[in-house]
Amino acid sequence: MSKRRYGVFAWSVLVVNLIVVLWGAYVRATGSGAGCGSHWPLCNGEVLPRSAEIETLIEFIHRLSSAIAFGLVVALFAWALKLYPSKSKTRLAATLSLFFITTEALLGAGLVLFGWVAEDQSIGRVVSIALHLINTFLLLACISLTAWWSRFEEDSELILPITYFVFFIVGLVGVLFIGVSGAITALGDTLFPSPSLMEGIRADFETQAHFLIRLRVWHPAIAMVVSAFWFALLHTVSMRAGHTRIKHLASASRVLIIVQLIAGGINVLLLAPVWMQLLHLWLADWVWISLVLLTFSHRSARVAERVMEIA
Repeated sequence: MSKRRYGVFAWSVLVVNLIVVLWGAYVRATGSGAGCGSHWPLCNGEVLPRSAEIETLIEFIHRLSSAIAFGLVVALFAWALKLYPSKSKTRLAATLSLFFITTEALLGAGLVLFGWVAEDQSIGRVVSIALHLINTFLLLACISLTAWWSRFEEDSELILPITYFVFFIVGLVGVLFIGVSGAITALGDTLFPSPSLMEGIRADFETQAHFLIRLRVWHPAIAMVVSAFWFALLHTVSMRAGHTRIKHLASASRVLIIVQLIAGGINVLLLAPVWMQLLHLWLADWVWISLVLLTFSHRSARVAERVMEIA
């Protein structure tokens, strides 16, 4: 019963972190990253900011929600230590969740302290956003696996040969590339909004345009290539899987990818309004989570076991 409650708690922690991620994107999209000045963890040098500016409120809410998410992951880790043995995959995932939410906080602090917020257009901001996106996806993956393995750790079955696991990992790396290019594209849309679709497309190919504008064209191209790879892989999984749960995960992943591609097209046509950027990111998170769960849902994926053996 305790493990069942732990699983419910783990899924709740995942939802909270997804909300924090979305609010962080809202901070970027509204240019509110400098709402608390260059102070961290304080906001404009105060524990509770007294400024009535909307940017300060938006940034402060993000910091407060991030602190809550951090506390929940700490609790997730501490509870896992009590419930699961040292060689448990659930315990390993909870430990990695604590690691990545710590690095998440450090990366967020770096954005503020180095001034990579608001209207900043530097290479440093681009690199930090890329690292932030990768870390966020790894954090969500670990929390998701904590929740998943708390329920299914003991009843995974041999579904596919180990060679397929290599394709899964390549596909996940591809999704990370989509995420990074998407984060950079969203930054470019925020800093350099296009007055019309045609002018935006024209700017993408102008040699004198800012590099953030010229990088936007890569995101849809990468998304289409990686999606095609996953469609082929998911088809193979659906045909060869011997477990209903695996087939359901493959089907859910396929639907999510299709919906995400449609959302991406709408986002371009609407010139990336804030609400559409948030919906696009929300779908991207769930595509990533579904593919991670699919990758680690069969015993041919023995990476976790080998890591624990070494540890």
